Amino acid sequence: MNFHVPGATLHWIKGRTPTYNQTIEKESFLEKILDNRKTIMCYVFIILGALVQAVAMRLFLIPGLMVSGGISGAAQIIQFYVDWPIGLMVFLGNIPLFILGWRYLGGTRFALRTAFAVTLFSIFTDGLAFLLPAQGVTDDMVLLALYGGVLLGIGLGLVYRGRGTSGGSDILGRILSRKWGVPTSQAYLITDGLVVLASGFAFGWERALYGLVVIYVSGLSAELISEGNSILRMALIVTNQPDEVSKRICTILDRGVTILPGTGAWTKQSRPVLYCVLSRSEINILKTIVSEADPSAFMVIGQANEALGGGFQQLKQD
Repeated sequence: MNFHVPGATLHWIKGRTPTYNQTIEKESFLEKILDNRKTIMCYVFIILGALVQAVAMRLFLIPGLMVSGGISGAAQIIQFYVDWPIGLMVFLGNIPLFILGWRYLGGTRFALRTAFAVTLFSIFTDGLAFLLPAQGVTDDMVLLALYGGVLLGIGLGLVYRGRGTSGGSDILGRILSRKWGVPTSQAYLITDGLVVLASGFAFGWERALYGLVVIYVSGLSAELISEGNSILRMALIVTNQPDEVSKRICTILDRGVTILPGTGAWTKQSRPVLYCVLSRSEINILKTIVSEADPSAFMVIGQANEALGGGFQQLKQD
């Protein structure tokens, strides 16, 4: 066995125990493999998402003359008057927005994935025109709106899970939000609303109303795919027994608890407030824990859409 001064490489018996440098190199190699797998999965999600979006366009939205907002909706309106490929117009329309919105796209990696998603969607949309029936699969407007919205939302959700966006109104919404302080929800409402309004003049107001249904349904399905259906609960507990309640939550539910300082507005007395995040299935157990430890406690339970770190989803995102 060789010993060295601090800062030098630590060696052990050859053939039995790896050196310190070898261990670091092995960990670094494993991290690179994991990072590469995450990156590959992100691009797989983007490819599948772009394909599903294109199928929704070709089988339901384009035959039904329904727009879902954004550049793709504007391209549908233009194609109604001039017979230009929709996919090509989507690609060309996103170029100036992409240049303007580069700084708002969350970094180079995120921006490149967005460009990749837009390019694939454009190629798939025009390519599927030769493979899928131009008249779609049904003439029922309700079915066209519902199935088109669900499929479009699934595609969007897959792209979001791949850490990208579909371009168009996503980029424009970010520009309006960051540069002029317009709330993101209002930015999307403005951009998509203008396109739907224009579709009313082109396709008729009945189809424009169905377009609103498409936007709503696609938003729901996109959120479900990108975030999942595991809605969480967060609890605020005002109690005179903070140590006992927090101890039981940590041991029985295996959840972390944060103790916040609080003061009653009427009594002016200091009372700690416990804050914790749990799954829906754990709420009844939490109620039992609190009622047994402090029957006079006050508890508020709210809904949380996502929790990162602390035993929930991984905080570090690729």
